[in-house]
Amino acid sequence: MLPPFSPEPYVDFNQDEPRRKMLAALEQVKAELGKTYPIWIDGEPVTTGETFDSTSPADPDRVIGTMAKANTDLAEKAVRSAAETFKTWSRVDPDARARILIKGANIMKRRVYELAAWQCYEESKSWLEAYADVCEAIDFLDFYGREMMRLKGAHPVTPFAGEENELRYMPLGVGVVIPPWNFPLAICAGMTTAALVTGNTVVLKPASTAPVVAAKLVEILHEAGLPKNVLNFLPGPGGSVGDALVCHPLTRFVSFTGSREVGTGIFEKAAKVHPGQLWLKRTVLEMGGKDCIVVDETADVEAAAEGAVAAAFGFQGQKCSACSRLIAHADVYDELLDRIVARSRELTIGDTVCADNVFMGAVIDKSAFGKISEYIKIGGGEGRTVLSGGKVPDKGYFIPPTIIADIAPNARIAQEEIFGPVLAVIKAKSFDDGLDIANGTEYGLTGALYSNDRLRLERARHDFHVGNLYFNRKCTGALVDVQPFGGFNMSGTDSKAGGRDYLQLFLQGKSVTERW
Repeated sequence: MLPPFSPEPYVDFNQDEPRRKMLAALEQVKAELGKTYPIWIDGEPVTTGETFDSTSPADPDRVIGTMAKANTDLAEKAVRSAAETFKTWSRVDPDARARILIKGANIMKRRVYELAAWQCYEESKSWLEAYADVCEAIDFLDFYGREMMRLKGAHPVTPFAGEENELRYMPLGVGVVIPPWNFPLAICAGMTTAALVTGNTVVLKPASTAPVVAAKLVEILHEAGLPKNVLNFLPGPGGSVGDALVCHPLTRFVSFTGSREVGTGIFEKAAKVHPGQLWLKRTVLEMGGKDCIVVDETADVEAAAEGAVAAAFGFQGQKCSACSRLIAHADVYDELLDRIVARSRELTIGDTVCADNVFMGAVIDKSAFGKISEYIKIGGGEGRTVLSGGKVPDKGYFIPPTIIADIAPNARIAQEEIFGPVLAVIKAKSFDDGLDIANGTEYGLTGALYSNDRLRLERARHDFHVGNLYFNRKCTGALVDVQPFGGFNMSGTDSKAGGRDYLQLFLQGKSVTERW
């Protein structure tokens, strides 16, 4: 009998043993940089004439790995192979599929420092952010394995005289999984294994800026006993390969996490019925946010400052849940702003594989660097820049924490997703005004309220329109099955990753009746 699920605990890198293990893992990974990784189709590794390099955001000359590059012909082959394999994989005992995930989770536990080190190299994640990413991946596999065991078999229905009735959940078919780069193991693993454990076959197209970590996931699932032809691994450009996968008539569902622009494009493409297609494609889309922390005049200002800095600048603000808006009541606005600026000045910045346990690394690539830098300029014209610039390494795409105060609620940097270390600070006249500002975007992913007023907390439970709402803590850091994750409005299709209904997005119910 399996023990109950519980989230994998984090470590403290200020302690000697975790610090020593992380330094050793960084050295181990350093010796493995530059390897070539194949495509996987129908259980076989495939090499191609075309390749592309994954490089480090902190040092673009540092090649993390070289990937075989897929094309539309290989996409066609992968989907057709997945469709054929579905005929057998869908019939495998759900317990057996679940045990593969649980085995994979335990492999990750043994390799947790190494997998974190890969993210420091490929993503420029801080040690703690990288370690937490691996912990979340472990949790997804552990939890989804147990959930499949719960969902298997016949489910209870109301008895009816003279008949035997049952309801069973069945897999859908071929799924296309398109994960983001910012949680290259956790979200990639969660999306992929949710589809696999429910009996579907998968074509995984990893993010082009984080393909090596995704390749490590494939290796781990193979080691855990997943038949190699069940998961097809197809690194390549989203514009051609991704579209070919989404539009294929044999694709049954698409699971995507990323930008609003790409997500709505997938939603539109998946809605079209192509010749030979027998179903309406299901889409599971998570598309980001414009998240905020609201602080009223009754709040613990120091706690709010600590939470806001962590949520705004952890992993360089490159989280869909990151705090990109701080909405403060006029009575505490100046004090809170001063405390946040003071805390942010102390944040350490550097190459997370060279510097010892720094807080912030580089943003993901040159394109992101340019986009964020442009938003900083825009914000400077929309408000008062109170923190910007500072010393950063000579190489890499480093942007220090930036804080822009006195922003209007409808300003561009208060409405548009920046996905970088930029915090817009907005003054609210009252709690009602602050709540209106919080809800005044097209997104609805995460939010937090710092308050010691019970009636306001209770009102926010109903009126603060986000999928993940936190009281008196930061708006990032959801844990699997503790805070199932997913948002409203343009933040996606309202799915709850790491929740008890998530696997049913990859299943369909079948009612069977026998009359005696």
